[in-house]
Amino acid sequence: MHRALPIAAIVALLGAFLLFLYLRQFEQMMSGGERISLLTLTKPVQRGQVITDEMLGVREVPLAYVEARAVKAGERAKVIGVPLEQPVNAQDLLMWSDLSIAPKQRDLSSLIQFGSRAVTVRAGTGDETKGYALINPGDYVDVLITTVDNHDNSDSRSSAVLLQKVLVLAVGLATTSSATTAANAKDDHKQRDLVLTLSLKLQEAQLIALATEKGHLSVALRNPDDQRVVEGIPDLSSAALLESRARNAIQEGRRGGAIGPNPLRVR
Repeated sequence: MHRALPIAAIVALLGAFLLFLYLRQFEQMMSGGERISLLTLTKPVQRGQVITDEMLGVREVPLAYVEARAVKAGERAKVIGVPLEQPVNAQDLLMWSDLSIAPKQRDLSSLIQFGSRAVTVRAGTGDETKGYALINPGDYVDVLITTVDNHDNSDSRSSAVLLQKVLVLAVGLATTSSATTAANAKDDHKQRDLVLTLSLKLQEAQLIALATEKGHLSVALRNPDDQRVVEGIPDLSSAALLESRARNAIQEGRRGGAIGPNPLRVR
């Protein structure tokens, strides 16, 4: 009896400790995972201004909400003395795409977010001669696949949305928007290599690997401020081009906000 009480107390303490660990892990998971220290700007900084140590602050952000473009607190020394490519407001997170670092290419591996992988794909944007002249590293795209069904010699095609809101890590060999712009200017009258390197989870990488074997990939460029992921997008067959009902459904989705307006804007 005397031994049972200490054992029961130890078991109770162990149970309470395990419950505490579980609740802490559950809270972390529900709030987006562990916190990552990212750099912010403590005051508005205009384009062309050089980053100084006094301009930089630190913010803790859940891992689930960390963009690959964000500059981590441990990379503070790399951005001091670098001019801004575009103005940034106070308290905004500092992004690598905000910095004017054209002379220096960044290693692709340093851009990959924890838990993601860099996957290189060949795809189209609707104009194979221009390639990705208007897509830059740091942009987001949706990935689509077009397949051909050769059953019964019908040569019927179908299109499906594979992935939405996928981060572009590199265009060709360029890992910065400035380098991509320079490459565009140099190869203005040449066909560019239609290669994008995307930031994907492992299961998404598997899906892309299967898709490249199955059909032709294409991408659609997104507005950088559009965070929406549209659910339940149906696959379309080539017959939909001739079906008025399908075309009307697409137009209704556009009017209802599933496909938003396309204002020209300078970021």
